[in-house]
This record gives sequence, C-alpha cells and structure tokens, in this order.
Amino acid sequence: MLINIFLIVFGFILLVIGADLLIKGSSNIAIKFHIPEILIGLTIVAIGTSAPELIITISSALKGNNNLIIGNVIGSNFCNLLLILGLMAIIRPVSIDKDTKNLHLPIAILAPLIIFIMCLGIFNQAPLVITRIEGILLFILFLIYLAYPIFLEIKDIIASYKENRGKNNTNSNIALSILYFIIGIVLLKFGSDFVVDCSVKIAELFNLSEGIIGSTIVAIGTASPELITSIVAIMKKDTDIAIGNLVGSCVLNILLILGISAIIAPLNFSVEFIINLILLIYSTLIVWTLNFIGKKNTITRPKGILLLIIFGFYIYTLFSPI
Repeated sequence: MLINIFLIVFGFILLVIGADLLIKGSSNIAIKFHIPEILIGLTIVAIGTSAPELIITISSALKGNNNLIIGNVIGSNFCNLLLILGLMAIIRPVSIDKDTKNLHLPIAILAPLIIFIMCLGIFNQAPLVITRIEGILLFILFLIYLAYPIFLEIKDIIASYKENRGKNNTNSNIALSILYFIIGIVLLKFGSDFVVDCSVKIAELFNLSEGIIGSTIVAIGTASPELITSIVAIMKKDTDIAIGNLVGSCVLNILLILGISAIIAPLNFSVEFIINLILLIYSTLIVWTLNFIGKKNTITRPKGILLLIIFGFYIYTLFSPI
C-alpha cells in the first residue's frame, strides 16, 4: 500500500515536469513556425496528452477488458470538460475562442451522440455493440477531424512563415524545443503509468468493479496529463493550448480510442454506460451553452464551480445509479 502511494506521488511529479516541458516545447514550435497555438493544442498536444488513454486502450482491448476501455473514455471526457475546465476557470477565467465555440465544442457534442446512435443498433442491427466496421468509421472521422483545422490554417501558416522567415524569434531553437516536447511526452507517459497502475491496485483492495475503476481511478489517472498540462498552460496564460488540449482530447477519446478498440475487438456497452454517455452529451452541451450565458465566450469562476458540481453529481451516479 505505502509503495503504491509513493509511486502515485512520484507519478504526479513526473506529470508536472512533463507538462511544463510539453507546453514549453509546443509554444516555442508554434512561435518558430507561426502556427496558431489553438491548432497546436487541438492536434499535437491533445494527441500527446491522450497517449496514456491510447496505450491503456490497446492493452485492455487485447486482454478483453471491455468495461475498462469504455469507462476510461467516458470518465476521461467528464474529467476534461467538468473537472479540469472547472478547476482552470477557478484559477483564472477561461476565454473560449470563436473556432472552439462554433466548431470544436459542437463536434465534442456530436462525437458521443454518434456512439449513442451506433449503440441503438440502427447501422448493424446489434444494439449496445460497436462493431469493427463502425470502429473503422470512427477512425476515419477522427482523421477528418484532425486534418480539418490543419487544412483551414495551412495557407495562413505558410504565408506567415514566408513573411517572417529569417527574422529573429524568441525561443527559436527548434531542436531544443522538439527535445522538450519529446521528453515531456515520455514523462507524461511514465507518470501516468505510475498513477494509473498504482491507483488500480489500491482500488482493487476495496473490491470496486472494472467499470467503476475505469470511470473513476483510471479515467482521472489517464486524464491527469490533460489536468496538469492545462493547469500549467493557463498559469502561463497559454489559454488557447489549454482549451485546444481539452476539447481535442475529448474528440480524440471518442473517435480514435473507441474506434481503435472496436477495430481490435467489438465493444459491448452496458445500460449503465449508455446512461453515462447521455450524461456526457448533456454535460458537453452545458459547457457549450455557458459561452452564451453571462460573460460571453468565457468560463468564469462561478461557471467553473457549476462544472465541478456537475462532475460531483456524475461521480455520485457511478456509486448510486439513478
């Protein structure tokens, strides 16, 4: 027990250091090549911080741990949109840019809705099952989502790079920035491994089910890179990277991780997971709606507190199903 607690603490130390290096490297790369930080957050940082979920997903799918996969994905999205965004807003009000509000958050609502429709059995006549074909479809949708913002920005990026080529930029040591980024990813991966593996061992001592472990301990553990990265980013006032990271990770979790899982082995959803999926759709809708209430396009501290309350309700439903 004590050694597991020690490794959890050590894991979080690695996460803090890794997040700092990841943000530093990503920001420097964005400055060097004149790439919008929101684009970096939605793609490179989102994929990097979601690496633990992806690694655990592949391992779990090969071992047949179906409930762990689904619980982890749904739980991680709740952590991203309610817990992490709520904590960020309490630290400092979070501004939501136009593209995130008008494009990426609606896609984050649509992604779990697609999973819900698939679970109705409309496409495969097999309710509560995501088949390999549907997994391939989810993976294709992820590739489209990943390519779209790059396509929108590529002309501006190229034009800006040509215009500013040869000019001195701060933090322009690209080799060092890439090294920071790679080391940050590695530290996030190992830090997350320590947190997740040791947390699961402790949870198993209390005889918690695989689904609950996946939705709570593993979800919070694998979302810890997003948590630390986003908090470090907002403290450094890199808001666009933080928001892009959270929203991008949510879409990635649904489309990429569930897609790959279903390709490896069809996913079977329980009624409890369907309920949680519906709660996730409503929660994401609430986050989007908050952009139009009170201070526009801003998640203020009171809104952050509301998100934390909703997250608390979600945790309550896991242990006391409604």
